[in-house]
Amino acid sequence: MNRAVTAATTLQTFYNPSTGLWNTCGWWNGANCLTTLADLAALNENVNATAPGVLENTFRVATNSNPFPARSIDADYTAANGTAYLIPGQPTGAANASLWLDGSYDDDMWWGLAWVAAYDLTGEPDYLDLAEGVFFRLSRAWPSRCGNGGLDSDYTHVYVGAVSNELFLQLGAALANRASHKDYYLDWATRQWRWFADSGLINANHTINDGLTDACTNNGMTLWSYNQGIVLGGLVELHRATGQAAANSTYLAAASRIAHGAIAALADEEGVIHESCEPDACDDNQTQFKGIFIRNLKVLQGIAPNETFARVINASAESLWENDRTPANGFGLDWSGPVVSVKVNASTQSSALDALVAAIW
Repeated sequence: MNRAVTAATTLQTFYNPSTGLWNTCGWWNGANCLTTLADLAALNENVNATAPGVLENTFRVATNSNPFPARSIDADYTAANGTAYLIPGQPTGAANASLWLDGSYDDDMWWGLAWVAAYDLTGEPDYLDLAEGVFFRLSRAWPSRCGNGGLDSDYTHVYVGAVSNELFLQLGAALANRASHKDYYLDWATRQWRWFADSGLINANHTINDGLTDACTNNGMTLWSYNQGIVLGGLVELHRATGQAAANSTYLAAASRIAHGAIAALADEEGVIHESCEPDACDDNQTQFKGIFIRNLKVLQGIAPNETFARVINASAESLWENDRTPANGFGLDWSGPVVSVKVNASTQSSALDALVAAIW
């Protein structure tokens, strides 16, 4: 616990109250900073004393920093002077949600999930309302260019990527467990998983490639760690929404196969997770990925415990603390070290914090 609190203290040195975001990282990364802070606050009273104020401030001001505010996602959606036109039957949060959207569907849903985490911590209904609004907006972009379901990656509709589709699953299933219209969200999440499982995104090794080709087949591109992780959290939420016994859950069985496949592909001999672009070729997006994997692996571990999962969580957290930490308690990209202090930023810090929070048992 103390390690995670220490890492969170350093993360907050990047927080800019005037923007509601964390300096040195991008728009979608900010959603993940908020999520891991909320996750820790749920476990620690001292962090919980200050985190709600950070959430509330971000809720108020962060949209001013959206790089492409209210960028269109469907024919029914437009915005003028920062206010979205209403769509009949939409959740009340959909109008406000427009200001969190930037046209990249994964960015949009990272913010949806961040406000779910904020709602879980505080019980503030505006946060859940906003998450519902984000989901509603994205549902207007379904199905993908592949025709039979799923989401494209963004408003240009030229690529079907794994990340947007996993996030749509996770956000829909999370709302099924929290929002008042459970059947509505459960239906969406069930259909989305059915499409995803049949899409070809999951390969023969039970890992998930980056996306689909123009012919809507697996493109064989890089196995990014977050693509192996998001789906785990989505399947756990879907399992909970169905009320199935864990021993009989096809969703947990699928999640377990993906988790084992990912660990075989991404963990070193010590059990520490690595990205294929390490140590020198990762961009400002890829520095975020591993924490997302560990965060969601912990969610799976919480309902379907497995020694291998526990070993990877513990090994990653222990290694980054011992080998990838600056004297100022900043964390870099390569969790096996050595730490490169000039490359420590809010993205690498929040990713490491995800692992440290996951290692709290």
